[in-house]
Amino acid sequence: MKQLARFFAVTIALSTTLGVGIPDAQAQPTSTSSGQPYPTKPIRLVVSVQPGGNLDLIGRSVADKVSEGLGQRMFVENRPGANSTIGLASVARSAADGYTFVMVAQSAVIAARMMRNPPYDPVRDFAGVSLIATLPQMLVVHPSLPVKSVKELIALAKARPGELNCGSSGNGSGSHLALELFNRMAGVRIMRIPYNGDGPAIIDLLGGQVPVKFDNLSTSLPHVRAGKLRPLGVTSPTRSALLPEVPAISETVSGFQASIFNGMMAPAGTPPEILGRIHTEIVKFVQAPEIRSRFANQGVELQASTAPAEFTAFIKTEHARWAKVLDDAGIKPE
Repeated sequence: MKQLARFFAVTIALSTTLGVGIPDAQAQPTSTSSGQPYPTKPIRLVVSVQPGGNLDLIGRSVADKVSEGLGQRMFVENRPGANSTIGLASVARSAADGYTFVMVAQSAVIAARMMRNPPYDPVRDFAGVSLIATLPQMLVVHPSLPVKSVKELIALAKARPGELNCGSSGNGSGSHLALELFNRMAGVRIMRIPYNGDGPAIIDLLGGQVPVKFDNLSTSLPHVRAGKLRPLGVTSPTRSALLPEVPAISETVSGFQASIFNGMMAPAGTPPEILGRIHTEIVKFVQAPEIRSRFANQGVELQASTAPAEFTAFIKTEHARWAKVLDDAGIKPE
């Protein structure tokens, strides 16, 4: 992860100093339904988290590639806060003219469900552009916990209902949703200990203050390799190439899947031809061998939707899926 962070630090510095996406004479602009060429000005990509996280790093890399393909700069604007809802709300209110897009993750889609008066509807107020990446999580435990498999963790949790604690970041985060799904599908009651972000939760996990956590594979991997955490399973449908000896949780809990996704959306009503143009550049990004290799080494699987409409449908399905998990857990909007 440190290597990836250093790579993007250089990328961000060069983008700021030199500009990204200097117009290419070979670029072929799309004509919109009004007959106007597209794009004629820089494009804003809102990232609703602080700089430096996975969503931000992937967003910046995508923006660079899209800029090259369009011959017009796509720049990143970080608008963090309120579990990503500030950034999403700003895009929902933006003009649907093809000059504002937003990077989204699983938590951003479900965050509105956690609020009594959400500032946007993740299905109605946005149009999908494409899925970009999936990031498996890993179920890890402190070595002091006497379990070495998912099966043993389930047995211990059933023997001690409500006694085991699991560190988690904010409401609706990937780690939160994975725990709620695991509790329901495994028939256990592991208690969630909320933290202000995954960083503090990992610190307490390493210190043994909390014994269990669902965490991004990319951030847990160094601790696992150092013997500081014990991996029990990954949340992807199949095993990770980075840790092939660690089983998928689904091998024990059939059908379990709680990978985090990253993708791009636009305000509802954005012209389909513009969505298609951006989607084309995202496909080029995820298919570039050097880019795929770099991200794969960090546990990130790049993949694009077949079309913008497919990602719109995916968002609708994911929203309904996780809303049901939260409903089943008795978690009400606040």
